[in-house]
Amino acid sequence: MQTSTLVGFALIAIAVITFAYEGINYTSREKVIDLGSMQMTAETKKTLPLPPIVGVVALIGGIGMLVLGRKKS
Repeated sequence: MQTSTLVGFALIAIAVITFAYEGINYTSREKVIDLGSMQMTAETKKTLPLPPIVGVVALIGGIGMLVLGRKKS
């Protein structure tokens, strides 16, 4: 299998993930109070949004790589 075909499939997979999840969720811990031996932390849930244009660009790039890979062989 050619490298361009593998890259094409990877880009299409990234596009599907981008359309399905629309963002990456993660939890971070932050120190809220630090009074000597007493410390309190808080967990904050954050989202890193993935705009749909990223999925569209990855899908078009993946299809392009698959088409170019077939023309070379």
